[in-house]
Amino acid sequence: MQYVVLQVVLKEKFIGTGSENLTELESVINNQAAKGYRLHTISTTSGGSKGILGGDRIQATLVFEKI
Repeated sequence: MQYVVLQVVLKEKFIGTGSENLTELESVINNQAAKGYRLHTISTTSGGSKGILGGDRIQATLVFEKI
Protein backbone atom coordinates (compact mmCIF):
# COMPACT_ATOMS: atom_id res chain seq x y z
CA MET A 1 0.00 0.00 0.00
CA GLN A 2 1.08 3.55 -0.65
CA TYR A 3 0.58 6.35 1.86
CA VAL A 4 0.89 10.14 1.68
CA VAL A 5 1.32 12.31 4.79
CA LEU A 6 0.43 16.01 4.61
CA GLN A 7 0.28 18.77 7.20
CA VAL A 8 -2.12 21.70 7.15
CA VAL A 9 -1.96 24.63 9.59
CA LEU A 10 -5.38 25.95 10.62
CA LYS A 11 -5.68 29.40 12.15
CA GLU A 12 -8.40 29.78 14.76
CA LYS A 13 -10.53 32.91 14.80
CA PHE A 14 -9.37 35.63 17.21
CA ILE A 15 -12.91 36.14 18.49
CA GLY A 16 -15.19 33.13 18.87
CA THR A 17 -14.40 29.60 17.85
CA GLY A 18 -13.87 27.78 14.60
CA SER A 19 -11.18 27.74 11.96
CA GLU A 20 -10.85 30.51 9.40
CA ASN A 21 -9.54 28.19 6.70
CA LEU A 22 -11.49 24.94 6.75
CA THR A 23 -11.89 25.33 2.99
CA GLU A 24 -8.11 24.80 2.68
CA LEU A 25 -8.40 21.55 4.64
CA GLU A 26 -11.32 20.47 2.47
CA SER A 27 -9.33 21.29 -0.66
CA VAL A 28 -6.37 19.15 0.47
CA ILE A 29 -8.68 16.19 1.14
CA ASN A 30 -10.48 16.56 -2.19
CA ASN A 31 -7.21 16.94 -4.13
CA GLN A 32 -5.88 13.69 -2.68
CA ALA A 33 -9.20 11.94 -3.36
CA ALA A 34 -8.93 13.01 -7.00
CA LYS A 35 -5.49 11.32 -7.10
CA GLY A 36 -6.97 8.05 -5.84
CA TYR A 37 -6.23 8.39 -2.11
CA ARG A 38 -8.62 8.26 0.81
CA LEU A 39 -8.20 9.85 4.21
CA HIS A 40 -6.93 7.18 6.59
CA THR A 41 -6.06 9.18 9.74
CA ILE A 42 -6.13 12.76 10.93
CA SER A 43 -4.57 14.13 14.11
CA THR A 44 -4.25 17.67 15.43
CA THR A 45 -1.82 19.54 17.63
CA SER A 46 -2.39 23.00 19.10
CA GLY A 47 0.42 25.43 18.36
CA GLY A 48 -0.69 28.27 20.64
CA SER A 49 -1.14 31.94 19.79
CA LYS A 50 1.11 33.61 17.22
CA GLY A 51 0.84 37.27 18.15
CA ILE A 52 -1.48 39.82 19.70
CA LEU A 53 -4.10 39.82 16.93
CA GLY A 54 -3.72 36.21 15.85
CA GLY A 55 -5.71 33.25 17.05
CA ASP A 56 -4.33 29.86 17.95
CA ARG A 57 -2.70 27.68 15.32
CA ILE A 58 -3.73 24.06 14.95
CA GLN A 59 -1.52 21.73 12.94
CA ALA A 60 -3.47 18.94 11.28
CA THR A 61 -1.55 15.88 10.11
CA LEU A 62 -3.43 13.87 7.51
CA VAL A 63 -2.51 10.36 6.36
CA PHE A 64 -3.95 9.21 3.04
CA GLU A 65 -3.83 5.68 1.64
CA LYS A 66 -3.99 4.66 -2.01
CA ILE A 67 -7.24 2.92 -2.96
